[in-house]
Amino acid sequence: MEQARAEVAALTVAPVHSMAGYSRTKFPHWAAQGKNCDTREKVLARDGQSVQGDAACKAISGTWFSVYDNATITDSSKADADHLVPLANAWRAGAWQWTTEQRKAFANDLTHPQLLAVSASSNRAKGDQGPEAWKPRRAPSGAPTPGPGPM
Repeated sequence: MEQARAEVAALTVAPVHSMAGYSRTKFPHWAAQGKNCDTREKVLARDGQSVQGDAACKAISGTWFSVYDNATITDSSKADADHLVPLANAWRAGAWQWTTEQRKAFANDLTHPQLLAVSASSNRAKGDQGPEAWKPRRAPSGAPTPGPGPM
């Protein structure tokens, strides 16, 4: 724990950049991932249980658990692949300096914990707020209560 604190204390915090020039299109996302699949569908298949896809690789059935709001989702249209660090947040944090290929790699990263299947409603509540500004509200009873608040 002390090592982690020392490493965090040593980090340099850069000033937040403006949104000037930002567009989601500068982060080519949901890139092709082979066999008709794109990144979103790969996330849904990875994070769900008993996920069945159609010939176009679209999830048509399965079960997903959304950690943001304790919701169990059985309708794939109500599941989203969320960027834990939203694209706009990444832009403000320095992605404005990246090449298009770097932004594409970030937006489609299946290796690091950047993408997560969650309920569409909680993802909409989060919007482009980053982890420093938005914390999911998870009801102990399991009832969905998305939005800013303590975990």
